[in-house]
Formats: sequence, structure tokens, C-alpha cells
Amino acid sequence: MSEYERFQLLAEYNQWMNIKLYDVCSRLSEEELRLDRKAFFDSIYMTLNHIMYGDLAFLSRFTGNPVQVPELDQELASSFPALRVGREALDIRIIDWVSALDPIWLDEEQTYQSKVDGKIRTVPRWVLVTHMFNHQTHHRGQVTTLLSQMGLDIGSTDIPFMPQFVVA
Repeated sequence: MSEYERFQLLAEYNQWMNIKLYDVCSRLSEEELRLDRKAFFDSIYMTLNHIMYGDLAFLSRFTGNPVQVPELDQELASSFPALRVGREALDIRIIDWVSALDPIWLDEEQTYQSKVDGKIRTVPRWVLVTHMFNHQTHHRGQVTTLLSQMGLDIGSTDIPFMPQFVVA
């Protein structure tokens, strides 16, 4: 399997998981989504917001779009339905972007300044792309834990359970 195929799988996994996660979250009120649950980003809503922020920050570094990423922890949407619409569009954008990845570009190093700690880092792009997908998975796990504590289950989160791997 090539790096391209791995990243394509991770982009599809990201979209699949976000659909499942947002479907379950849509059963909750805006108030329940924004309730401080003592999580790393306080609420389910702000954790979902952070995942989207991370994706936008990485795409900004990789593509220049958006040119300017909002400040860390800034709300990207005014409501859960608006956040969901943004997430759906972003997932399609990530899939399209991955489909055009160039192996030479992936092997090159990228220097950037972190919005988290202000430090400048130089990292191979394949590492940064890998981290973008790992970051999503890590924080979605936090959301699934919060939902589980509320008695809500999104079902399997395993890659082999994706629809394209089901035979019967």
C-alpha cells in the first residue's frame, strides 16, 4: 500500500466517523452539546470545534487556504447545525486534497510556527499529514467517551468496519 492509499483511507475514515459522530450528536440539544463536561475542551461542541480547527490549521499550512487560521479555541460556527455543515464540506475538501497528493511533496520538509506554543518546527510533510489524521482520531475518541458516559453509542469506530470492507 502506498502512502497515497493510506492517506486516502484515513480521509475516508475521517468522513465516515464524522458522519456517525455528528448523527449521534444531533440527538442532543445545543445546550447539552455546549455543557461543560470537564473534558479537555470542556464540551462536546468545543471538542468538535477543535477538531475542525486542527484540520483548517493543517490545510492552511499545506495549501495556503485558509490564508489566516482563527485563534486557537475560537468558535468556528454559531451553532451545531452550522458546525455540521462546515464539517461536511471540510471532509469533502480533505478527500479531494488527499486525492491530489504528490509523493515528492510529501517527502519535503515544512517549516511552520505552531499556534499552540509559538515554536517553529521543521517536519517532513508526510509526518504532518499523518498527525492531522491522528489528531482527528484522538479528539473524536474524547467525544465518543463523553457520549458513552451519556448512554449514547456511535457503534464501531474500527477501520475494518467501514462500509467498503463489509462483504455480507
